[in-house]
Amino acid sequence: MVVGCGRVGSELAMQLSDEGHSVVIIDKNKDAFRRLVHFNGQSLLGSGFDRDVLAKAETSQADALAAVTRGDNTNILCARIARDNYGVKNVVARIYDPQRADIYMKLGIPTVATSLWTTQQVKRWMTPEDESVEWTNGAGSLHLVERIVPDELAGRQIHHFNVGESVRVVGLVRGGQGRVNIDDLFAQEDDILEFMVTPQGIHDLHHLLQGDQK
Repeated sequence: MVVGCGRVGSELAMQLSDEGHSVVIIDKNKDAFRRLVHFNGQSLLGSGFDRDVLAKAETSQADALAAVTRGDNTNILCARIARDNYGVKNVVARIYDPQRADIYMKLGIPTVATSLWTTQQVKRWMTPEDESVEWTNGAGSLHLVERIVPDELAGRQIHHFNVGESVRVVGLVRGGQGRVNIDDLFAQEDDILEFMVTPQGIHDLHHLLQGDQK
């Protein structure tokens, strides 16, 4: 589900739809849906926290929701309702005020401040299995990737996320704060881990986070 069909909301909805996801996008302005030049999902006119609209969207069946309207309060409210009332597991809210973003992150609501916002970052919260790469060296032999700690792997010591010679954890983002002195820390839900990996390491890391390796 995507709440807000502005530039970023429409782009996000179209990307997810193109990738084969079942997508519902909600906006109060019917003209906003004109941005959806290629979209196979459902468009609903109304508010992202209106019960009737959420019922039509079958919110209780949703795997993820991104609230990307122009209002901080609206985005937070939509994210909280989706998570707390409908049990949507992966929620993220776009926040224009960086200080607010940090506060809500500490309260357990994933947020991205608008100055740091990209469609890919929000997609990472919505689809944690995403295998995107943040940076690659010139030879293509090393990649920097970000991954969210799956709930079932929370509590493991950080160094347990290293895999042979192909995967190394090099940083951690927790509650909006980055750290590199992490060897003695234990992973928590919603932590973002920064990995340096080889090309093979991308696949090794995917298997690790999917629970295929111990």
